[in-house]
Amino acid sequence: MQAKIENIISEVEKRIVGKRDKIQLALCAFLADGHLLIEDLPGVGKTSLAKVFSHVLGLKYSRVQFTSDLLPSDILGVNYFDTTISAFRFKKGPVFSQFLLADEINRATPKTQSALLEAMEEHQVSIDGNTMTLPEPFFVMATKNPFEEVGTFELPSSQLDRFALSFSLGYPDHEAERTILSTHSQLNLDALQSVDISVLHSLREAAQKVHISEPLLDYLQEILAFTRQSGLFSSGLSTRGALTLSRLSKAWALIQGREYVIPSDIAFLLPFVTAHRLKSKDGSSSPSDIANEILSHVHPDS
Repeated sequence: MQAKIENIISEVEKRIVGKRDKIQLALCAFLADGHLLIEDLPGVGKTSLAKVFSHVLGLKYSRVQFTSDLLPSDILGVNYFDTTISAFRFKKGPVFSQFLLADEINRATPKTQSALLEAMEEHQVSIDGNTMTLPEPFFVMATKNPFEEVGTFELPSSQLDRFALSFSLGYPDHEAERTILSTHSQLNLDALQSVDISVLHSLREAAQKVHISEPLLDYLQEILAFTRQSGLFSSGLSTRGALTLSRLSKAWALIQGREYVIPSDIAFLLPFVTAHRLKSKDGSSSPSDIANEILSHVHPDS
């Protein structure tokens, strides 16, 4: 398993330079059957990561550029009357893919954003009373502009909670940027190897089988209780958030070459799980500060 995981990461690194930790986090979200939210400035490689990652995973890729005039039907699809057969046909939207890039998701209105709620949670869509199953695996990678930018809409908590984790790519370091400037003017995806779908299924199954002990489940519940009862946050972590952290911890342990979760797995992932879920009441704390505050009060042996 470890060789297969390393092969995926190394292939993505051929085009996404100097971001191994973020590549591992993206793979972690995928193996945990979650979705990924990336908030960052334009031009730092968010779209490139999506293209390369989907190609290496061998998934059918689709991209939607979210704008203020985008409609739910532009994402899900629409029933139309086909005059050649005198009957209605359904034209599938880009959501009927295995890897969906929701680019600049917060430039669309809340109504359009909500078109993804059922798809992300249940891997299906309901249109005109008919329910259609999405391809498997189904993975959403969304990019989000900083809220301070003009023309953005804040994502509702119900939408945010459906993303397993979130992070910012940030600028590359000096050495990585020099490599990009010297050799990576184009992505050239054809030169990258794609894994077989059977490999993805086996890795996901292996992630589910990773052991998490009862004391660590106690640790997770202590974290939940602190976020809900401390009075520091506008609202605490949901049960979905806790389930997500549990699944992510298993996937992260697998990526690290272990068949069991350790406390540091949970501690490492916590900032990325809470970044889009928890807000301090005074609004002054960063995601890392929020995670550190939780970890300073909750310990695995408590």
